[in-house]
Amino acid sequence: MKVWIDQDVCTGDGLCEESSPSVFQLEDGVSFVRDARGALVMGGGMVDIPDMELNAVLDAAEECPGECIFIEA
Repeated sequence: MKVWIDQDVCTGDGLCEESSPSVFQLEDGVSFVRDARGALVMGGGMVDIPDMELNAVLDAAEECPGECIFIEA
């Protein structure tokens, strides 16, 4: 499964980073996803969700007030 964030609608609450800091990072009030190396992925790029982070990422998407986290198969 893959995850991406629509930064245009991100509210910058940082709940995603609290749920899964190895996958999400808040920078300048906008959340980004991190790739396997830990680098931030810009522009809505998709990254693979590590198996051990899947539940945390699903929780982050469900709790996101901006509804900007998208998960795809």
